[in-house]
This record gives sequence, structure tokens and C-alpha cells, in this order.
Amino acid sequence: MKTIVEEIIAGRKLTIETGRMARQAHGAVYVQYGGSAVLVAACSEPASRDMGFFPLTIEYRERTYAAGKIPGGFFKREGRPSEKEILTARLIDRPLRPLFPEGFKDETQVYCLVLSSDGENDPNLLGMVGGSAALMISDIPWDGPVSAIRAGRVNGEIILNPTVAQMEESDLELVVAVQGKDVVMLEGHCSELSEEVIADAIAMAAEEAAKINDLQIKLQQIVGREKKEFQAPVLPEGLYEIVYEILSEEMSKVYGKGNKENMAAAVNASKERAEAAVAEKFGLEEGTEEHSEYAAHTSAAIYRAEKEYVRSRLLTDGVRYDGRARTEVRNIECEVGVLPRTHGSALFTRGETQSLCASTLGGDRDEQRIDDLMGEYKKNFMLHYNFPSFSVGEVRPVRGPGRREIGHGHLAETAVKEIIPEEFPYTVRVVSDILESNGSSSQATICGASLCLMDAGVPVKSHVAGIALGLITDGERSIVLSDIAGVEDHLGDMDLKIAGTVKGVNAIQMDLKVEGVSQELLAGAFRQARENRLHIIEKMNACIDKPREELSQYAPRIITMQIEKDKIGKLIGPGGKNIRYVTEESGAEINIDDDGTVTILTNDGEKADKALHLIDQFVGVPKIGKIYEGTVVSIQTFGAFVEIMPGTDGLVHISNISNERISDVSSVLKRGQKVMVKVNKIRDDGKIDLIMKDIDQNGTAE
Repeated sequence: MKTIVEEIIAGRKLTIETGRMARQAHGAVYVQYGGSAVLVAACSEPASRDMGFFPLTIEYRERTYAAGKIPGGFFKREGRPSEKEILTARLIDRPLRPLFPEGFKDETQVYCLVLSSDGENDPNLLGMVGGSAALMISDIPWDGPVSAIRAGRVNGEIILNPTVAQMEESDLELVVAVQGKDVVMLEGHCSELSEEVIADAIAMAAEEAAKINDLQIKLQQIVGREKKEFQAPVLPEGLYEIVYEILSEEMSKVYGKGNKENMAAAVNASKERAEAAVAEKFGLEEGTEEHSEYAAHTSAAIYRAEKEYVRSRLLTDGVRYDGRARTEVRNIECEVGVLPRTHGSALFTRGETQSLCASTLGGDRDEQRIDDLMGEYKKNFMLHYNFPSFSVGEVRPVRGPGRREIGHGHLAETAVKEIIPEEFPYTVRVVSDILESNGSSSQATICGASLCLMDAGVPVKSHVAGIALGLITDGERSIVLSDIAGVEDHLGDMDLKIAGTVKGVNAIQMDLKVEGVSQELLAGAFRQARENRLHIIEKMNACIDKPREELSQYAPRIITMQIEKDKIGKLIGPGGKNIRYVTEESGAEINIDDDGTVTILTNDGEKADKALHLIDQFVGVPKIGKIYEGTVVSIQTFGAFVEIMPGTDGLVHISNISNERISDVSSVLKRGQKVMVKVNKIRDDGKIDLIMKDIDQNGTAE
């Protein structure tokens, strides 16, 4: 039976429907907002084996028919997920994952299909709402609901769920996800806005999103299935105490001294000792099924004991794993110009996290062209993040970029693009290779990218820096940590990343492992992040505080010229013949805009001059006194017509061919002959008088 609930959200009707589609899924909803609609189905089944983690997958796929399009390419059907689909899947995953019960390891999938897109309401947030609603009405154990609202800002006014047209004018794009009324996830970017403006946007969005949570609860009360019973695995009595005592002893030797390898060695030593102690305590024989079962229990207890030990030291003693103060940033080292032939390069090191960044400048043809469900667009700034396994001392197969690498690159890209002037004519690509990692590698990427852009001579407004903050809380006590290391991220309750300039915030991302944090705690974390950010920028300024005055000698140069719009076709030529000729003859890259702007891209001055000369031949205006190399196109008794530009010719009167008297023009000139001529006069009717005499026929055109 079809069931529908609806509510007015940000001035438009949101509808959640179930019982009509995907009825064999464990939970399925059809969510519509305006003319955009998403079908979301959730399913779960016992895993075939214990994979040591919760195997949750979120899939977000856009059907091109949703926007009345046919897929491009040879196969004409949807294939591997696009970057936007991957980023949206990550966006949906982040608030949903922490709300599954601890220890739940059933294989679970939330599948989002975009079925309709009106071009005004981006369907990606409907996927998150639908994922939450599908889990709510299913029998899958889950402690929701969560809902999300997008906040924009146009002319200083906060707008909730702005349309695509409004987003083009907005200086803020912030997704706020809430559970109840508490914020559980943030993702967005802005143009150097203050922390106070962002806090106001979060508050407004959280209040509106809470209405969607109420709507989901209403739906669950009508059609929700009884949840499957789940009991977290229980450790054998006495096992945890053995493990915690051993781990505490090993950790006390290295904790507070700030060495990642020593910490890992202490955990491994604890595991070996604990397995032996547990086997002795419970009388286990190696190689038996019972021994293997207890080994798994011991591994689970090691993780739990490490988490308890680290969190206890932080909350009780205020001691961090490396001995830093709560708000202290690790040691920072900055270098620029580290690679000899790149257009710009930088090495940014913070503690045991290191990013090598390189920037490359290109032309219009290097722009990324994206055919999105919401419309086609181009990107002239790209930032790509790579995380090779050696950065953490591991061995893994080398494959293409994973979802994590795409997500980290996107976050850094949104932070850095705000400092590049819109009028900068180049396409810019920055690549970050993480060479060492112990937390906050995405924020190190932001800092390294800013440094390498200045090294390349890109006229950025100022430096942009990023910082990651963490939270440890037991419900009564809380501590916010600056510049979190890997262990503090892994065992903590929050990962809050904020990037910006001296003026304000450019990008923000927050993930929680607890049910929510108050807006008061967030406001305090924002202030702490700002102090840290200014400290990092000060260190970066000490290395390089403004863009280099000139671009790298290896970077291409861009020359622009303007031609009349009615001459664009003349320059392009039939089937692109003329522009291909100019490109091939000059060796320069040439692009023509609809407004008549011609861009020449080359790192060779001679090639640029050649291109300018050839373009002038096709679309230039003849100038009196200028010498041209022309082609004789017609012989007459009174003279010869010479083409000095494609489609433009003039007359050389018989008296102006030579200083000697000529009785027959054909005795001196032949059709197709190349001659040097000078424009002597341009008449009112546009006719051109040319002269050959006194012109060096072995010379060159001007």
C-alpha cells in the first residue's frame, strides 16, 4: 500500500513516498522535491565472513534520462560513477555510518537512483534524506533519522536550499546534516566568510532540517518494520582486563613522546603478549578453532583498550600522544621551488605529514569539460590528491584514485580555488602527492598548493591554510584538539577541517562518531581553528609571502587579441581550414571565443609572433604604408590584382609595377606569383591601391 508524507521545506514541498516502488528491498522510499526525485533502497544480509569492519556501501547513481539526456560516448549508457556521484555517495555515507550499532557487521547497502532532475533542485541531498528514511522504515538496526539542508548566501542573506540559479550568485555553499537538532555533518565552501556568518548559516539550516527528521519519524510510525535484534559481541569474562593491563603497560613506555612507529610497535607488542596471556589463562591450544576464536576476541579487545587508554589520558591528564598542548600545532617546514622543471612546486611538512605539490599552467584546451545532470560546465582549476601506500609504510596494489583520494582532493580544491583571480587566463592544475602521513594530509595539501601557486607566479590573493581539529568526549567532559594526528582522528569523536585565509573561511568539513555536538561547542572550535590557521599562514609567509613577479620560464605565455565578431568565421575558415593552418604553421595553441577574443598560448616568442602575423593576414585590416607578401590572382591590361590577405586584394597599376616602362603586364607577372607590395591608398569605397616599384622583392613582410 502506498504511503505518502509531505512537508514544506525552505518554501517548497518535500514528499516521501513508500509502498509503490522497490517493494522487495528491506526499506525503500521515493523522495521528491520540486521536479527532482530520487529512489532510495536499503538492504542488509549477514556477511559471508567477518571482514574486520562494517561492510557498508553507499551507491549514488544519476540516470541521464532524469534530465532528458542520452549518455555521451560510444556505448550510450551509464557506466562507472562520475566524480560527482562518488562525492555525493561519500556525502551520504558520512552521517549515516556512525548511527549503526557498534559491532554490527552485516553487509549493508544503500542504493540511490536519481530518476528526475528539474535543473533547479540538486537531487544529491534527496539521496541523504532518502537513505535515512529507507533505513528508518526497514528492519535494519539503525539509530536515525538524519536530514540535510544546503545553505547559500546571496547579497549577504542566508538562503536555504537555494536553486541552481541562486547558487551561481552565492558566496557560500554549505551542507548541514542533523540528527534531531544536533549537527552531525558539515560540508561546504565559501569566499573568505567569517566564522560568525557560517555559524548563523548552520543554525538556520539545522532548524529547517529538523522538520525533515520529524517527517521521517512520522513515516516510520505508519509503515516502519520491527528492527532485527542485534546484540554486540561480548568478550569472554576476564579477557578485556588482561588485555587492558598489558596494553597500558606497553603504551606508557611511548605515549606522550610523539613517534607514530613506536606507538604502532607498542600496540603490536601488546597484541602478541595478550594473545599468549589469554591462551594461558583460558587453556587454549594453538591451531584449534577455539584458539582462533579467542585470537579474534583479543584483537577486538586491543582496539577497545587502545581507544580507552588514549581517551582516558586526554580527558583525565590532558596528555596527547606526542606531548603537545591541546591547541598546539606540530612543527611546520615549508620549501618552494623544490622541483627543477615544474611551473611551481612546494614541499609542506607538518609533523609526520608531508605533501609535495606541483602546479602546471595551461590554456583553454586544458580545461576540464563536464557533462553533468544539472548542465554542462568547464573547470579551469583542478586539484588532484594522491595517497601512495609508502606514505604510511605499507604495501598495496597500485590502482586508480579511490573514493577517499577523490574526496580529499575535492575538499582541497574548493579551498584553494577561492584565492585564484577569476580573470587569470590560464587553466591551472595542482597535484598533491602525500609522501608521509600521520593525520590531516588533506589540510597539508591545501597549504602545499598555496605555496606552489605562489612559486609558479599565479597571482593568488593570499595564502590559504587548513587545519584539522578533533574532539574527545565522554558525555560529561570534552576536549577539542588542534592539528590531530592519525591516532587522535582514529580514536576520537570528531574530525573538523577548516581552511581559509587571514580574512576568513574558504572550506569546511566535519564528521562525527557521536550523535551530535552543540552549536556552542562548534563556535568554540571555530575560534580555535582560526588561531591555528593564522599561525600556519605566518609560517608559510616566512617561506614566500607573495607570488613571484614572473611566471616560470617553463610555463606557457598567453597573448590575447580582439577581432571583430563578423571576422570569426573568416579566421576559422571552411571546416576549420584557416585556424588549422595558423596552428600548424606557427606551432602555437590558439583558441577563439564567441566575443572575438583570440588567445595564443605558447612558451616560444617566435611562435607567438608567427601566429600573430598569420592571424593578421586572415582578419587584419590593411594599413597604408605597410608591406605585405601577396599572391597575384588576376592579370589585366591595366595592371594586376594581388591578394594581400585571404579574401582581400588590391590593384597594382601597370605604372606602379616597376620603375621601368612596361607595355605588357603578363611579361612581368604571372598568376599565382608571390610578390612584395605596399598599400599606397585605401579609397572611400574600400578599394586598395598597391605599389610594387621601389619595394625590395627579396625582403619580408612587415
